[in-house]
Amino acid sequence: MKKGEVEGLLTITEVSNLLKVHPNTLRLWDKKGVLKAIRFGIRGDRRYTKSDIEKITMNLSKHENEQN
Repeated sequence: MKKGEVEGLLTITEVSNLLKVHPNTLRLWDKKGVLKAIRFGIRGDRRYTKSDIEKITMNLSKHENEQN
């Protein structure tokens, strides 16, 4: 495990790559309560739970299927 890495949580970069959205989109979703981040350290780095990412992935794919 890298320094500062928390087991079971994903960084904003990892999540943005998984969901194919810009990190600023994740920050906005956090602010709006769509996908809440857990904040760590003095800088307030965002981390996301894997279960939250699975839920949002299911919701995004469901929404995409409804549009087709």
